[in-house]
Amino acid sequence: MTEPPKLLDRVRAAVRARHYSGRTEEAYVAWIRRYIIVHGKRHPSAMGAEEVNAFLSALATERKVGAATQNQALSALIFLYRAVLQDPLPWLEDLVRAQRPARLPVVLTVDEVRQVIERMDGVSPLLAQLFYGAGLRLIEALMLRVKDIDFERGQIVVRDPKWKRDRVTMLPRTITEGMHEQLTEARLIHEHDLAEGFGTVWLPDAIAVKLPSASRDWRWQWIFPATRRWTDVKGGQGRHHLHETVVQRAVTRAANEAQVDKRATCHTFRHSFATHLLERGHDIRTVQELLGHRDGSTTMIYTHVLQHGARGVRSPLDPS
Repeated sequence: MTEPPKLLDRVRAAVRARHYSGRTEEAYVAWIRRYIIVHGKRHPSAMGAEEVNAFLSALATERKVGAATQNQALSALIFLYRAVLQDPLPWLEDLVRAQRPARLPVVLTVDEVRQVIERMDGVSPLLAQLFYGAGLRLIEALMLRVKDIDFERGQIVVRDPKWKRDRVTMLPRTITEGMHEQLTEARLIHEHDLAEGFGTVWLPDAIAVKLPSASRDWRWQWIFPATRRWTDVKGGQGRHHLHETVVQRAVTRAANEAQVDKRATCHTFRHSFATHLLERGHDIRTVQELLGHRDGSTTMIYTHVLQHGARGVRSPLDPS
């Protein structure tokens, strides 16, 4: 007799059925596991609003987590009860979401951007130029595939893993040569993997079924591949994209060396991208589309005054 799937396996299946990202799956499973352990490994179906609130309160008072982290944990538990346990949550109204403080983003000056990038090496400066020159998030840049770059039109198609909506942004002319060089390096890695009998890359579920040979197709390969192949439990190997921490550490190190008196992160370049475009006179709606914001109020945090009409946009990385 086949045993029923374990709770966390049911969570993973429910997440994948809704085509959530792998990062969301990882986060939800981690929070649900922690919730169960904190309450003495009791089954969630035997718990409710009291236990959820106690768990969230402990995160805030004992672990000192931020509002965003606390709300992510709550979202994971709501998903558990609604999508997995089929609980209608009559006690949901008793739950309190933490209020995220309204904070202005950290923005670097043009000179600070230049100083930080100049102190980076390897593939990291090219990625930083994509954050600042095209407004990409860290994971968006790392998940770029060969087919997403259009050199002729000077644009990048961003497969947005956050909102599942693709968008188009500019490919700065300044980094065209660097992107060509990176593609050459990535192709050498891919051809070496193929020669050794590997060369596969992760594909979205629908694509993997529809185009099973695409995982080895050059067009679907990562532009920024990891330095090592991964190995699964069956011995199969493939190559993922470069890990986020490689770039995050490079930015932190370069900002310290440049003696920038601000907390500079990968996302700071994206904030600077938006702010510098607005300073150049580009309208708020265009910047919203380039950033991929669903709500214009999110973009409005960068300015409260601009009322310019639409015009052609040039990357802030390129000279005027």
